[in-house]
Amino acid sequence: MARLKVNSSSSLPLSTLAPKTLISKSHPVTAASMAKSPKAAAATTRRPTRKPRAASASAASAPPSADIEDLAVPASAAAAVRAGLLPWYDAHRRDLPWRFSAAPGREGKEERAYAVWVSEVMLQQTRVPVVVDYYSRWMARWPTVETLAAATQEEVNEMWAGLGYYRRARFLLEGAKQIAEKGEFPSTASTLRQVRGIGDYTAGAIASIAFNEVTPLVDGNVVRVLSRLFAIADNPKESSTVKRFWELAGQLVDPSRPGDFNQAMMELGATLCSKTKPGCSQCPVSSHCQALELSRENPSVGVTDYPRVVPKSKPRCDFAAVCVVEIAQCLEPDMADRRGKDNLFLMVKRPEQGLLAGLWEFPSVLVDESKTDLVNRRKEMDTYLKQLLGIDLKRTSDVILREDVGQHVHIFSHIRLTMNVELVILTVKVVDDVGRLCEKGQDNAELKLVDESSIDSMGLTSGIRKVYNMVKAFKMKKLPEQSPMPTRKRSRRQKQ
Repeated sequence: MARLKVNSSSSLPLSTLAPKTLISKSHPVTAASMAKSPKAAAATTRRPTRKPRAASASAASAPPSADIEDLAVPASAAAAVRAGLLPWYDAHRRDLPWRFSAAPGREGKEERAYAVWVSEVMLQQTRVPVVVDYYSRWMARWPTVETLAAATQEEVNEMWAGLGYYRRARFLLEGAKQIAEKGEFPSTASTLRQVRGIGDYTAGAIASIAFNEVTPLVDGNVVRVLSRLFAIADNPKESSTVKRFWELAGQLVDPSRPGDFNQAMMELGATLCSKTKPGCSQCPVSSHCQALELSRENPSVGVTDYPRVVPKSKPRCDFAAVCVVEIAQCLEPDMADRRGKDNLFLMVKRPEQGLLAGLWEFPSVLVDESKTDLVNRRKEMDTYLKQLLGIDLKRTSDVILREDVGQHVHIFSHIRLTMNVELVILTVKVVDDVGRLCEKGQDNAELKLVDESSIDSMGLTSGIRKVYNMVKAFKMKKLPEQSPMPTRKRSRRQKQ
């Protein structure tokens, strides 16, 4: 088994440790010859846990990396990486609102810790330009962890609307309440991990950046930098590989400027060491990059072959019937405005657990793929409205208009949700029924009626906001303004 030994006893700089020669107990094999002969490489080295992606010929012929279990960073090599990376970060780091010098004392550190926490949670799965505006609005409203702890989940959801992955917002609020109750912001990675929603990465970021603890962090950007520095082709998603990335990051982190070093690693991965177009000629640590050296030795090997791309699992396909229900406040149907300017929208709160927990949406019910036609969708929706909300479209209300609006496909990380949208405008036959709609439905479902101005400012998910905008556009295009809406005397065919 060929293994690259990089141990802390070596005095060689990291640039000399690229695997030009992989040593086997039986015979030496050069990395260049392995790159030209993948079969020879496969015969003498440990196989990767998964094959490189088939779409990349260079990945298939890339020489094997060192055994990640044996990698260790010599002190001199770590010092060389720090010496190259930190001055580059000082000169080229982006000016971002959460990057500021903490005021002296414990209070200043806690202020910085809160800013780092909010920004890092927002930055998960979200691009920096999008986060900047959200962060600024958030901090203007809740400048301290104590002010956030006093907020409601609905207020937080409204501020978060559009960022997606709403569990992040829930965990921020729950964590803030936990910290406020304790009365002190945790200052070490180990104590930060005890806060609701704070994992290894966020704990490392807060502890190193705000409290100067010498502790590493590993995110997608850091994984990319480490994979290329050490030419690590192992599956970056496997727990054993993740563990070694954390160990390598811990050996590299600067003992005097841990926060700046961690940010520099992330900054390098986010800017120069990008996924598809790395700027190796401008990289401050390119002389230490084993992936770059391998690519120079063998044209079939590319820097972008590291880290290995692991195919994502195919998202499941769900289908939903979504009904935008408008309650005409005018009790006489023939006096109502077809545009529904004064109408109230019925909203349902999702359960407190699961996907999009605690968020408001229009009445929605999942349907089988085989029952996505209009007739079956309406049957499912009628049953839902009657059983859960107590609305019987045939007996307790006059349906003024019911139209199919269209379809919207919303992509979650693991779900492809096709929403079939219809609009129902109705009046209730009894005045008291309007107020009753605001009571809890069956299974304690929370309901509320909101007007158009309120719904415009609600913290709706991007998918539900899209549905609402579809309905608005449909009404503007299809329904003439201020045209009387007589009660529909529908035939059996029309009722379908």
